[in-house]
Amino acid sequence: MLRVVAKTNLCCALLTVAVLASLGCGGSVELPATRVELRDGWSLQSAVEIEADGIAISQPGFDSGSWISGSAPSTVMAALVADGQYPDLYFADNLEQVPQERFTGAWWYRTEFELAPEDVSRVTRLALDGINYSANIWLNGEQLADRDTIVGAFRMHEIDLAGRVTPGINALAIEVFPPLQGDFTIGFVDWNPTPPDRNMGVWRPVALRFSGDVSLNDVFVTSDVDTETLTSADVQVSGVVVNHSSEKATAAIRGEFGDVSFSKTIDLEPYERQALIFGADAHPELHLEAPELWWPYTLGEPHLYSLRMTVEIDGQISDAVEVDFGVREVSSYFNEEGHRGFKVNGKSVLIRGGGWVDDLLLANTPEKISAQMEYVKHLGLNTVRLEGFWGSDSLLYDIADQEGVLLMPGWSCQWEWEEYLGKPVDEYGGVTTPEEMNLVAASMADQARWLRNHPSVFTWVLASDLLPRPELEKRYEETLSVVDPSRPRLSTCAWLDSEVSGPSGVKMKGPYEWVPPVYWYSDTENGGAYGFNTETGPGAQPPPLESLKKMIPEQSLWPIDGLWDYHCGRNEFNTAKRFVDAVDARYGSSESVEEFLLKAQVTSYEAMRPMFEAFAVKRPLATGVVQWMLNSAWPEMFWQLYDYYLLPNGAFYGARAACRPQSVAYDYADQSVWAVNETLERASGVEVSVRAFDLNAQEIWNTTHRVNVESGAPVKVTELGAVESPTPVWFLDLRMSDAAGRELARNFYWLSNQLDELDYAKHDWFFTPVKRHADFGSLNELPRVEVSAEYVVTRVSDRWEATVTVSNPSESLAFFVELRLADPEDGASLVPVLWEDNYISLLPGESRQLSVEVLQQSDGPSPVLEVSGWNVAPASYEPNLS
Repeated sequence: MLRVVAKTNLCCALLTVAVLASLGCGGSVELPATRVELRDGWSLQSAVEIEADGIAISQPGFDSGSWISGSAPSTVMAALVADGQYPDLYFADNLEQVPQERFTGAWWYRTEFELAPEDVSRVTRLALDGINYSANIWLNGEQLADRDTIVGAFRMHEIDLAGRVTPGINALAIEVFPPLQGDFTIGFVDWNPTPPDRNMGVWRPVALRFSGDVSLNDVFVTSDVDTETLTSADVQVSGVVVNHSSEKATAAIRGEFGDVSFSKTIDLEPYERQALIFGADAHPELHLEAPELWWPYTLGEPHLYSLRMTVEIDGQISDAVEVDFGVREVSSYFNEEGHRGFKVNGKSVLIRGGGWVDDLLLANTPEKISAQMEYVKHLGLNTVRLEGFWGSDSLLYDIADQEGVLLMPGWSCQWEWEEYLGKPVDEYGGVTTPEEMNLVAASMADQARWLRNHPSVFTWVLASDLLPRPELEKRYEETLSVVDPSRPRLSTCAWLDSEVSGPSGVKMKGPYEWVPPVYWYSDTENGGAYGFNTETGPGAQPPPLESLKKMIPEQSLWPIDGLWDYHCGRNEFNTAKRFVDAVDARYGSSESVEEFLLKAQVTSYEAMRPMFEAFAVKRPLATGVVQWMLNSAWPEMFWQLYDYYLLPNGAFYGARAACRPQSVAYDYADQSVWAVNETLERASGVEVSVRAFDLNAQEIWNTTHRVNVESGAPVKVTELGAVESPTPVWFLDLRMSDAAGRELARNFYWLSNQLDELDYAKHDWFFTPVKRHADFGSLNELPRVEVSAEYVVTRVSDRWEATVTVSNPSESLAFFVELRLADPEDGASLVPVLWEDNYISLLPGESRQLSVEVLQQSDGPSPVLEVSGWNVAPASYEPNLS
């Protein structure tokens, strides 16, 4: 069994790894690990502080006791923060106080590992999954590679260590050089500040790869599904077998998944690399009847198979590989208007997504990634777009596979604009020279090869705002036709026509700033609900007060000042003024930060919900929408459905209300009500209740309709043009139930007799201004009410689960009621949290029972329930325990 010891100057930590491989004969053996990541026991130091060279630093026993203790992967800045050198980095403008000259030169990463004698006799390779930006690699006093070879943030390298590792302690040293202006590095564009170190460092894992003389590499599983019947599929397994020895070899290759097993024997010449293919034509066992398919979770179960493969030489295991995969087929199509959509297993999918960004220092934790993916599903989103942020490891992809969330990885516009790339660009961006095209094409090949077995990945995005240079796109096409021919490619996220691949069929015409709800229904030329809008959204989403206090000093909380702007985006998005102006115009100016942030949550909810609803209502003309953005890299005010601290905002619950699989929605443009069905099954006999109330909660309209809603075919239920409210503001209560009377969805809208009027003549690329705002000032006249609440909380495993019943005994509307579970000791909100619904409104005499789950350790005392709202007196409630 392999023993790898990760050493520091203080102690040794034994890491023992074993892999169980089931063989085709039904038996099982314990195999030595084939890949061991060197995560712990690293030391870091600036090259400026070191006189020793690589030969000395990479000698076992070199004294790095004065260096910074760290781990890998980690950027330099992340290591410095973990070391305590920059406390409260994101508070106020502390980020600006970090001296950037610390990161203009190289930094050393160093670790030691121990190998047993039997391990050294095996074939050993060093895997470098990601270094930003270039590096010299040293092992045991010998330079293995220089920075001309190890270059490019998205290149993945493997170095043969034959004759270079020894029994006992081995020392690895990596001299990392930062990205320079013009380098194709990781970048945050205008989303937030640039990290001081520009994310230099070992940002992805470093690992040792072990095998016998013959190894199995690059295993790839594809499937061809009978999309007409969904009753059968053909699976193909490919890979590369390598003979690392100077002797001929005969290798027995075996594989199995589920109740399927297959095998073949091949002969290898010395040092030969041989392509390996198992297909259903030669191996009929790979033709599957009644396969369990992988689906996006909104359409079905995301079933995964686990493929186990071994290579045997003379009856001994030489190598073993395990790959999880899904049997599914993805494709794209164009609708009658020329807009691209996507299909999974032959079924069209309305893309409902959010744009992902990694932590500013690339310091995401597994817990935070897992929580955010739970948020994605809770929101009802089925897609995450990864623009330039591919993750520091495979965890995000693994979770997406397991949970049935589609992923859309690709390159960022960071490389397309001079101010971000740092060198001149043209109409195709900044990848101009043959050398640059070689680097970027090889980087795409590395990423695709790494991720291609993940069924969640449904396309490769080759560019963002522009088209790739034709020569480069041809390189991509040639590369991906070999590395991964199983997925459609998207040449760009913009509405452009490529001379290589034709029209993109998708758009990114904004908006990126606040627009009123009617925009999504009325706009037919820019970002409105038609086609696939690959990135868009209603601008800023300020967080609730407790998160704001973590980034803004007390003296700057109110009135709004420059520190609020500092925690916005950059360039056109360096202020929340357009959002603030909309809040003031619609709901009245605020006298305090508390009042403003409550109105901000109302505004965010009101703005976010119709975007997602409109793209569902406008099917099949509309094929998808990606909210810009899902999350934030640091604490900020802009582009987020939940904040850096995982606290949901009003936009979060607006999106959740819009994205239920079956829902009922209001079209702000023609004042109609629609029933939506985003499941694969027909919704028969659905009942839609439509009620309208004036500001005093007096009913002014009440109709009920029965409709049948086919999959992906929204139905207009009724029009409300005849509704006349005697008050300036009125309310619309929509509910949808199935044929058995079970509630499927509900939505509550606040509407104004004064309609929003857009100024399309003054449209700019990132927003359309408003001539006249809807007037919700009358909401400030709602009588103060007291609601009652009770809740039962249960500790389930390591989480809290609770049922909350909240009632409005008054004769007035309880508007925009916020429910919050808080720590009884410090009052902090418990997050991550999954509320069935929130920011709800209760009609007179109405009660609602809601479930909630807290996704964190529940070692402390039971949380308290905090209830507040627009016109609701704040109150706290102790739980009933069960």
